[in-house]
Amino acid sequence: MEVLYYSVLLAILAFLLGACPFALWTGWWLAGKDIREYGDGNPGAVNVFRSSGVKVGIVAIILEAAKGFPFVFLAQAYFKLPELSVIVIATCALLGHAFSPILRFRGGKALAVTLGVLLAMPQYDILIAFLAFTLIGFLFITIDAWIAIFGATCSLVYFIVAKGISWEPLLILCILAVWVIKHFADLHTLPALKLRPVIWLRSKKIVK
Repeated sequence: MEVLYYSVLLAILAFLLGACPFALWTGWWLAGKDIREYGDGNPGAVNVFRSSGVKVGIVAIILEAAKGFPFVFLAQAYFKLPELSVIVIATCALLGHAFSPILRFRGGKALAVTLGVLLAMPQYDILIAFLAFTLIGFLFITIDAWIAIFGATCSLVYFIVAKGISWEPLLILCILAVWVIKHFADLHTLPALKLRPVIWLRSKKIVK
C-alpha cells in the first residue's frame, strides 16, 4: 500500500512540476519577451535561445532540465520504488511539460526535461546512449525533429538487443512516444541525409 501511495503522490508532483513553463517564465522575467512569438512558437528552451540569447537560454535549459530530476531521483534513491513506478513518475514529468495545463495543454517538446529525468537515473548508460546516438543523428540528419527521434529510436533498439525485455527499453519507449506526439507535425517531412563538417555552425540566427 505504501508503494502505491508514494508512487501516485510522486507521479502527481512530477506532473505538476513538469507543467511549470520555466522557459516561458524565464523569457518574461529576464528578457521581457514572449518566447512563443519566436521560432516555431514552442514554449521551450530552444526558443529562449532564439529570442533572448545564449545566457538567458542557458538559464532556461537548466531550469527545464531540473523539472525532470527531483521526483524521479526521490522515487528510486530515497523511496526505493519499483522500476515500473519510477518509469510512471518519469513519464508524468514529461507529460506535465508536454501537455501543461498552465498553458492550456500546449506545452513544450520535452527534450530538456528528458535530460533531467535521465540524469536522475543511477544508470547513466541510458543517458550516454541517448547522447551518442543523437550526436550521430546530428552529423547526418538535417531536420531537428528527426535527430531527436533517431537518437531515441536507436537507444531503444540498442537496449532491447543488449538487455532484452527490461525496464530500460520500457522507459525509452515512453520517452519516444511523448517525443513522437510532440514532434509529429515536423516528422511529416522526410529528412535529407547530409554529412556535416566536424565543426558546424547553425545558419539560424539568434535574435538578440
